[in-house]
Amino acid sequence: MEKHEGRDAAAVRLDDPWYDALDNGWGGLDSTVTPATPAAPDGTTAPGQGHSAADIYVEVQRSAAFQEVRRRYRRFVVPATIAFFAWYLAYVVAATTAPELMARPVAGAVNVAMAAGLGQFLSTFLLAWAYARHARLRRDHAALELRWDTQEMTRGIDR
Repeated sequence: MEKHEGRDAAAVRLDDPWYDALDNGWGGLDSTVTPATPAAPDGTTAPGQGHSAADIYVEVQRSAAFQEVRRRYRRFVVPATIAFFAWYLAYVVAATTAPELMARPVAGAVNVAMAAGLGQFLSTFLLAWAYARHARLRRDHAALELRWDTQEMTRGIDR
């Protein structure tokens, strides 16, 4: 991060490729960027060198490491979303179609509807905890490595 002196002292430039990508939009990366490192005499370039930012991000997206992170994400999120939606839908359908079941007492003044409603809150918090744990154990390290690799590839590009 660079800090500027003088009148524009409040302006701060972030040297983060993700910051620039968001600024330009996901599909609108500037493809006219010139490489900082020229190609080798045989015309080849090292990975991430001699490419535009768009080329680097497409290369990363197609990489096995990125696909593995996405696969791990989908492997948790899709079943969890389906299970949570089914649980929510079952609660709503039971509340509207079986009021006598939902009115059945469980303990004291607590009936099935109240227990199931509190179960909705509990399952929401449990799902959030499970997602955070899954991300920490199965994806965060790989995603961070991928981000650092991408950042290293984009350092060779003049902005």
